[in-house]
Amino acid sequence: MEELKEIEAFAQSNKSWEDAAQIAVINAITPSNSVKSILIKQFDAQVRNNKIVGYRINAKIFFETGEP
Repeated sequence: MEELKEIEAFAQSNKSWEDAAQIAVINAITPSNSVKSILIKQFDAQVRNNKIVGYRINAKIFFETGEP
């Protein structure tokens, strides 16, 4: 059974929530870990002049470390 570590991440994109999730995953990657999954806890949007201008997420990212 593999043991996963988790971190909480916040990310924002001006394109979409999916893009914000991808940004969160990219920012979580290090040479010593391998991201396995992401759990989006909250979606949020920034609105200006009645138009969505920013997509934000709050997520948990699960990864394996290089440790045994």
